[in-house]
Amino acid sequence: QLRLVESGGGLVQPGGSLRLSCAASGFIWSYYGIGWFRQAPGKEREGVSCMSISGNLYSADSMKGRFTISRDNTKNTVYLQMNSLKPEDTAVYYCAAGRTLSKVCDFTSPYEHWGQGTQVTVSS
Repeated sequence: QLRLVESGGGLVQPGGSLRLSCAASGFIWSYYGIGWFRQAPGKEREGVSCMSISGNLYSADSMKGRFTISRDNTKNTVYLQMNSLKPEDTAVYYCAAGRTLSKVCDFTSPYEHWGQGTQVTVSS
């Protein structure tokens, strides 16, 4: 059974950091592109950062320089390192896997598998 499980969310003060993890079971992460998305209350889901199968990265403008996506193939886990967090980063964060993201990635290509989400709250 294909499954993605996120972890690492929580409450953090503005300016703080969190690292989200997304462990895969039933498939191998290195064969898929990675997407991190988020959805804040009352807002539409938006793309945060992604990595293609070949390792090319793309991030939304507001996250560039603050959020970093990575992958540990030995653990079959992907990560989103979030630094300099702001209250407007508060949202449920989701990881997703896309089989067609071979050379480049974006937020509109199909992502076949999704995690259940993890809450990130940035507040003092």
